[in-house]
Amino acid sequence: MDRIKKYFRKAIEITPLWAKISLCLGVFSALMYLIFILSPTFSDFFNRYPAAFLRALLAKITGVFPFSVAETAIFMIPIILTAVIIKIVKAAKGPLRETFKMFVSMLAVLALFFSSFSLLFASGYRGTTLDKKLGLERTAVSSSDLDSTARILWGELKALIPELKYAPSGSSLMPHSFFEMNDELQSAYGKASKKYDFLPSFKSKVKPIILSEPMTYTHISGIYTFFTGESNVNTNFPDYTLPYTAAHELAHQRGIAREDEANFVAFLVCIESDDAYIRYSGYMNLFEYVLSALYSADSKAYYALINEVDNALIGEIAAYNAFFEKYRDNVVAAVRGSMNDNYLQSQGQSAGSRSYGMVVDLAVAYYKTR
Repeated sequence: MDRIKKYFRKAIEITPLWAKISLCLGVFSALMYLIFILSPTFSDFFNRYPAAFLRALLAKITGVFPFSVAETAIFMIPIILTAVIIKIVKAAKGPLRETFKMFVSMLAVLALFFSSFSLLFASGYRGTTLDKKLGLERTAVSSSDLDSTARILWGELKALIPELKYAPSGSSLMPHSFFEMNDELQSAYGKASKKYDFLPSFKSKVKPIILSEPMTYTHISGIYTFFTGESNVNTNFPDYTLPYTAAHELAHQRGIAREDEANFVAFLVCIESDDAYIRYSGYMNLFEYVLSALYSADSKAYYALINEVDNALIGEIAAYNAFFEKYRDNVVAAVRGSMNDNYLQSQGQSAGSRSYGMVVDLAVAYYKTR
């Protein structure tokens, strides 16, 4: 026993201070994660206040840079891995003390990564669901519900079409630069935060991804990186998807972790905008989700609605399908989809990747109260 104590004291003595702090933070974060799982009420509080403050602070820090810090870190992975391997080899050839320090340092880095996830984002998966926050009754959805909701959305889109411009390909044209779009969304989030008290109010920047075209092969249109606090958007996708995708990633930045809920918050925020194109993006993206569900539930009702829809929207959908054909089937997308599915299920979303489309349930419940 004395020998064990001696080794333990020695291990603590040679462990770098930063690693001790990181490992202690990891233990604390693990305990917090357990509390999140056990208490939705505490998760709501932590997500809305302490975590919201930390996410906003991190977003402000990384927002100083005009590029995505997270994407830059990914660029540097080969260099970092090479340096780590060299360090491991040197440590393995040296005294046991150096090998131990190397092992503890690697463990501390993993602990830091876990802590950033647990303290910044994990509580969003474990709190009260969005339907309850909005006072909605989420029930089984019938084909008639889908048809009614789709027609309401079509009515909203019909009113916006005269204000838009379309390219010869059929795609609508966003009348803003990427950064002007961000300003419009920040204003929309400001209005939405006054309406929905679960949304923190702060301004941030959406970051365009430099390698957007290669990233499209993964079918990723946007990503929120919790360890840098950045909302990143793939700018290779058609214009009408960009505001909605950006609003989705900004929702994650504001603690809306579940994918279907981030989709619906993106819609709610977009339709709060004073800008016609931002509203169009919100309505159009939700319309497509509902339309797809209607097709699966009742193809006759789907085609009846399609026959009434303006050619501008048919052209938009056709142009998107033509664009996406190049990226539709590939190994990278299949692997990424499987990884994302496993991650979502590990965070309590039993539907996995299918949870993105569950926004339809929220849409139907929302419009039943309107």
